[in-house]
Amino acid sequence: MERRRFLTGTLAAGAALAAAPVRVFARAAPDLRTRKLLEIARREVSRAGSQLWRTDMVGIADFGLHSSLPRFHFVNLEAGTADSVLVTHGSGSDPEHDGWLNGYSNLHDSWATSRGAYITWEWYKGRYGTSVRLGGLDQSNSNAFPRAIVMHAASYATPEHVARWGRLGRSNGCFAFGPEVFPQALTRLMGGRLLFADSLGIGPDGQEVAQPSQPDVDFQAIANRNNGRDDAPTDGLLNDS
Repeated sequence: MERRRFLTGTLAAGAALAAAPVRVFARAAPDLRTRKLLEIARREVSRAGSQLWRTDMVGIADFGLHSSLPRFHFVNLEAGTADSVLVTHGSGSDPEHDGWLNGYSNLHDSWATSRGAYITWEWYKGRYGTSVRLGGLDQSNSNAFPRAIVMHAASYATPEHVARWGRLGRSNGCFAFGPEVFPQALTRLMGGRLLFADSLGIGPDGQEVAQPSQPDVDFQAIANRNNGRDDAPTDGLLNDS
């Protein structure tokens, strides 16, 4: 009798469940670009390892894209999302000022962008207001801190600047954002998170964007010239233009 009652109850419960409306909790799969950015973010977080304090959010600067395009990606590893904003590169990396990055340098006074992984440190008040110090985690950007390479806001990193000139202005190697965007960089990335810079060339559709041929840059000559100028400060935010 007990077995019959158990089976009857089980069948009734199964029938009730089958009749109940099914509620499906699903999240749309990320698009191709987002999947690529998530893959890069995970790879670089793994590579940086215990040097990072937080691994929930990663900033990726894709200098394989023109400066007029949103090429700095806030990649949320917990939510599996990415959204993109404008960011500058260094004047030494783009001497002809056409909006394309020619190359990278870690030299003092090169006023160039450095490739590699960075850790974000504390914020402070500088020439451009609130700024975030960066530390280079690779040999290719090991001079980031002594060069004063930071994240900061700048009026030449806005959509209005792009609308007028067809490109952003150039920094002296810093990651400069528009004043309306910089608070996002501050709150989302500061405090020991990862920032990664490379020429990835990932377009809005996730396909690779071909970068036009660019002339080589003599970074040592630029550094020597800048170092010999009486009015030339060091790199970074001290003389962004």
